[in-house]
Amino acid sequence: MHSLDIETPRLLLRPLQESDAPFILELVNEPAFLANIGDKDVHDLAGARNYIEKGPQTSYRQHGHGLLMVALRDGGEPVGICGLVKRDSLPHPDIGYAFLARHWGRGYASEAGAACLEHGRARLDIHYVVGITAPHNQGSIRVLEKLGLVYDRTLDLPGIDGPSLYFVPPGSDLV
Repeated sequence: MHSLDIETPRLLLRPLQESDAPFILELVNEPAFLANIGDKDVHDLAGARNYIEKGPQTSYRQHGHGLLMVALRDGGEPVGICGLVKRDSLPHPDIGYAFLARHWGRGYASEAGAACLEHGRARLDIHYVVGITAPHNQGSIRVLEKLGLVYDRTLDLPGIDGPSLYFVPPGSDLV
């Protein structure tokens, strides 16, 4: 078991690996991913492998955390990605997630997000995590609120088209 492996009642989370390229290729090219997160310029398996290496795997090495594969415990089907992301443009890690549209509405993002926040606190000593989302992404706003984060302000972040809503832990005076 890897130090980043996380189990919940319904889900298994683990570091992304090169063999996950077909899943990543599908996920990052779904219309909702493109509309809410953006075009990662991943158009083939080589691009998906590069995304995994330059994004999540580099984050694991540099920060000790990153986006993880989320699969169903029952059968192992990949359903999304979730994890703590450290962006140069934000002072604290944020909770990131994306799920295949066919798996929406089942609470997987909230379940995986809560497990990642707990893992961050208990095993990585990360106690302050923020959230960002596109203003029009009502599903993501609901997930951040279910995770206990509250809207703080709107900001522009490098590499993200358009404004982002910025969520922080309640009662927070840190930014």
